[in-house]
Amino acid sequence: MAMQFVLLSLVILKLTSAFSATLNEAYGDSSCPLGSDIYQISCPEAEAIIFSMVEQAISQDSRMAASLLRLHFHDCFGCDASVLLDDRQDFVGEKTAGPNLNSLRGFEVIDAIKSELELICPQTVSCADILATAARDSTLLSGGPLWKVEMGRKDSLTASKNTANNNIPAPNSTVDVLVAKFENVGLTLQDMVALSGAHTIGIARCPTFTSRLQSSTVTDNPFDNMEFIASLQQLCSAPDNSNIGTQLDLATPATFDNQYYVNLLSGEGLLLSDQALVNGNEETRQIVETYVQNPQVFFEDFKNSMLKMGRLGFAQSNGEIHRDCRTIN
Repeated sequence: MAMQFVLLSLVILKLTSAFSATLNEAYGDSSCPLGSDIYQISCPEAEAIIFSMVEQAISQDSRMAASLLRLHFHDCFGCDASVLLDDRQDFVGEKTAGPNLNSLRGFEVIDAIKSELELICPQTVSCADILATAARDSTLLSGGPLWKVEMGRKDSLTASKNTANNNIPAPNSTVDVLVAKFENVGLTLQDMVALSGAHTIGIARCPTFTSRLQSSTVTDNPFDNMEFIASLQQLCSAPDNSNIGTQLDLATPATFDNQYYVNLLSGEGLLLSDQALVNGNEETRQIVETYVQNPQVFFEDFKNSMLKMGRLGFAQSNGEIHRDCRTIN
């Protein structure tokens, strides 16, 4: 997608006076304190700066789109930038939690964006809003849908390694576990299936899909693909496979599309929690089939679920605008 087209799209969204009313009508949550034009006066260049720097980061490292999107996910059973906070002598952050350790990346991109914004409009744009906007831009730059990011989040003064360990779904989760974890924070089964579509970009390392390779997971299920499982077994056969990985979507690895769901129906879901969407639950399988048949339905559902997820944790009143995303002020 051409730079001019994307920037024009952002400008149109910003200048359309009827957009806020449309947003409220579409998402029906007038109580949410987040807004579309929070920085229109205080830092009007914010979205353009974030977009430009995300675009530059992805041009230098194509994996960065998936990394920034994943950062927002792992922050967003709270959406308060707590995932960005470093450990200190008197403070334990979330970066060393099981789902995050040696897994999350892209922190330096967020640091660079924050530094630039602090030069132009100091202590105005929260790190949490940067994460949400960078996730949207990463999706858009990969060919996915565009949505208007709701902003106004505060950055957390605390972090919880324990919460990160318990709340973020593991890659070997069953559908029941996935649904329970999403419902625990107010997201639905539909949200879970739609947001799982983010796995249409990015990679995973062998240790995260070991359970996919074990004989106990190989059944007569019509959605099992023995040839695919055998290829994964060979890929991860080295004694030390901790740094060996493969694309979550082998067909269109750098494109945000509905191919992830096509792969599931072919038995080529990389993570056990991915393949479980068709192997383990009729309701989730029907949603997957809908997304295969109509990618625009997937895009619309993904956009709406991202907005819904982005509202999690908005009620925190003791937050602040971090000057440095790695530490409280």
